[in-house]
Amino acid sequence: MIAKPLVDELRQVVGKANVLDSAVDLQLYQYDAYLEERRPDAVVFVHSTDEVAGVVRACNKYGVPFVPRGGGTNLSGGTIPRQGGVVLAMIRMNRILEVDLPNLRARVQPGLFNLELGTALAPLGYQYLPDPASQKAATLGGNVAENSGGPHCFKYGVTTNHVLGLTVVLPDGDVVTLGGKAPDAPGYDLTGVFVGSEGTLGICTEVVVRIVRLAEGVKTMLAIYDSIEEGSQTVSAIVAAGMVPATLEMMDQLVIKAVEESIHCGLPLDCATVLIIEVDGLKDDLDAQVRAIVDLCTAHGAREVRVAKDETERAMLWAGRRGAFGAVARITPSYLVCDGTVPRTALPKVLRKVAEVSKKYNLMIPNVFHAGDGNLHPLILFDWRDADQKARVMKAGMEILELCVEMGGTISGEHGVGLEKIEAMRLVFSEADIRSQVRVKRAFDAKDLANPGKMFPRPEEVRRAA
Repeated sequence: MIAKPLVDELRQVVGKANVLDSAVDLQLYQYDAYLEERRPDAVVFVHSTDEVAGVVRACNKYGVPFVPRGGGTNLSGGTIPRQGGVVLAMIRMNRILEVDLPNLRARVQPGLFNLELGTALAPLGYQYLPDPASQKAATLGGNVAENSGGPHCFKYGVTTNHVLGLTVVLPDGDVVTLGGKAPDAPGYDLTGVFVGSEGTLGICTEVVVRIVRLAEGVKTMLAIYDSIEEGSQTVSAIVAAGMVPATLEMMDQLVIKAVEESIHCGLPLDCATVLIIEVDGLKDDLDAQVRAIVDLCTAHGAREVRVAKDETERAMLWAGRRGAFGAVARITPSYLVCDGTVPRTALPKVLRKVAEVSKKYNLMIPNVFHAGDGNLHPLILFDWRDADQKARVMKAGMEILELCVEMGGTISGEHGVGLEKIEAMRLVFSEADIRSQVRVKRAFDAKDLANPGKMFPRPEEVRRAA
């Protein structure tokens, strides 16, 4: 419970109707797409930078923690209010404030869905490139918080590569501008520090993003394999040949079956894996790229390579890929998405090891992932009502992250640390490394109120580094 004076102040800032504190309402905000739950003490719907600043100042005054929340699609527990407090629902701050085509930028609010920005830009002949599979429900603010990627990140990079500037409410309620509309702003790169900080340094209320022209042409291919190793080897071969497709996405047999039963997009059910490969650029160059990639796929064991004949076929392939996470719910009611990254050349070995983890813990682990940059997404399937299964899932997830690090990779490609990977941070950072990051946290947030209890191995680390 939070003090009534704080609730009264919150209502003064945003209006009575925009503050929720009943048990029924709060229950809806105690979870995201991760496995844990924690109920907030209040939920506040905000509509402007001034309102966010007012709410944060009130929380600071009473020493109450606060957590920003967008679409609630976070897969690592980043929006779960671990210490209770106030959840700021950003979803109504969802406007496109400016589109500046001559300077290739747009200014948006954080509650805007990723796909909505793309839909608005497309008729103008432009696009925003980061495209997480959850783009229909994921917000730009959440993308910034987690440094999200998506299928096109292999060629075009993740969110941080497309953010020019931010308007941020700091944990004491001050409003600052990080970066700006111009590229290469002088001073410290605080924009880079903030992107991927998971709400632990403050709350962004405006985002200035890079936009680019739509590609003149696009070609999408489906390469079909009887061996997941051959599919993995093809990825390395394409990159080694100096080619940079827009996407290199892989799905294994279990995912293919679930997707086909759910979406009916024409995937073969008798193969081990498929690669979705997309190239974009000048129309005159695409056919040559396609021929070269088809030859490489065939040389590395593809039994068939299909080239989408039109936009309808292309859209169906992407519907299957983007619907993969939802489709596996046909198999079990719950899953943990293990998000780790390895060198592309290690993919065959890592996937064999993931299969061994599956057998060791008696859990189904289908795979769908961004193969181009080695960003794995093993889906560890289980029934959340079974405590023993959940315990095995957590052990299996940690073992897969350990495997990623052993192979020269790291513990997250785009889903963040949140609650899930706090202890896994020790796999990639020394105690000195962690203390240095905690000092950055403390420089922004002296009272440890901004999404506390996330990212770092022990809460006492925060106090020790003060």
